[in-house]
This record gives sequence, C-alpha cells and structure tokens, in this order.
Amino acid sequence: MITAVDHVQLAAPPGSEDVLRAYYADVLGMTEIPKPPVLAARGGCWFRAGTVQLHLGIEQATTEGGTCGFRPAKKAHPGLRVTGIEAYAARLTAEGAPVTWDDSLPGHRRFYSEDPVGNRLEFLEPRCPQLLR
Repeated sequence: MITAVDHVQLAAPPGSEDVLRAYYADVLGMTEIPKPPVLAARGGCWFRAGTVQLHLGIEQATTEGGTCGFRPAKKAHPGLRVTGIEAYAARLTAEGAPVTWDDSLPGHRRFYSEDPVGNRLEFLEPRCPQLLR
C-alpha cells in the first residue's frame, strides 16, 4: 500500500549544483539537506520545505539526434502547494524567475516556472482550502 510520496527527483546537467542551490534555497526558500556520502559522490543536491523533498540528480549528457547536452522534461513537473501565491509569484519574478499564470485548474490559483536548468515547476494554491480537507 502506498502511503505518501517520499520525494520527487528532477534531472540536472553536470556542474549545475551551484545555480540549483541559489535557486532552490535562495529563490524558493527551501533548505538543502545532506545526501548520504555514497550518493553525494554522484553529484546533485537535495532540498526540503516542510515534508516536501525535491532531489536534483545529475544526468550525464547524451548524444541524441546529432545534438549533445542535457534536456529537461518539458511536460513532467512537480506540483508544489503554496500559501500566499500572489506574494510567492512576486518573489520569483523579483529574482528573475519566469512566472506563467494558468487559470485552467478549477478551484485553484496556479502558475508555472522553471529552474535555472529548465525543469518545469507548478505552484498552486486552492481557492478554498477548507473544502479540500
């Protein structure tokens, strides 16, 4: 029986840890958590906000279709519930992160953004949180 989501892993290119730390810690306000030593040797970084964990794992560049390099997923993304979504969007905008509002999910305010390596992130807040309990 599944009881909870433990974490979500996103991919990142080699050498991107510093820009990821700046974004996830400084812009999003998450806390970096240490990786176990055996996993730390692989690179990447892990972050937490409350019970939510995001793991950024290093994906080695591959040659595909004649091009080299990292390609983030364009559709796949974590959906992160926030409070004070307007202020949170303003925070991201002030830090230079893209914010694209989307009003197509009934009962929610939401927007999408991207981290510095192109991973898509969804931020949402229920319009009536008491109805979702």
